[in-house]
Amino acid sequence: MRKTLSYVFMMLAVMFVAAPVYAQGGATAGTNWVAITSGFAMAIASAVCGLGQAKATAASAEALMKDITTLLHNKLTKYNWVGFYMLEKEGDHDMLVLGPFKGTMTPHTRIPLNQGICGAAASSGMTIVINDVASDPRYLACSLETKSEIVVPIFVHGKIVGELDVDSHFLAAFGPTDRKLCEHAAAVFGKFLESHTA
Repeated sequence: MRKTLSYVFMMLAVMFVAAPVYAQGGATAGTNWVAITSGFAMAIASAVCGLGQAKATAASAEALMKDITTLLHNKLTKYNWVGFYMLEKEGDHDMLVLGPFKGTMTPHTRIPLNQGICGAAASSGMTIVINDVASDPRYLACSLETKSEIVVPIFVHGKIVGELDVDSHFLAAFGPTDRKLCEHAAAVFGKFLESHTA
């Protein structure tokens, strides 16, 4: 396990430190940009390691959701709201029900699958990244400060059981690396559920 985490950290360091230096034309040309990116790489690497540790030590699904939301919210400063929505039956319909979250309270504690970006992600089974929520008519306004959002479905044995939702106060906050991190977090939780349910 330690070798795997070391490898992940090394690859992240290459992606976020060496590659930007090369892309900017050498160490002197990209010094300021690399310093910023290096800090982001450290935050991502720390989050990835933390996710593995959280999964290994979680006593319950609820505890793991709390650990994941706290970790992502605290380690990545542009992740201003991080939460889980889990699918529950309500009559003959599936409903997304708010679980553990970090950030300000949301009025959207129950979301039908035909509403919002969260509903769209759960219905399609696809990660949805919105660079500007003001330009997407599906967006259910939670906060005037929210500018962008990523929603990642959670799968257990190939079936959607919920999703990880992250909002940011910054436009286009979720690039390819953020997407990979959020998808990894959702997969960690899904694997935990697979190993702890029949």
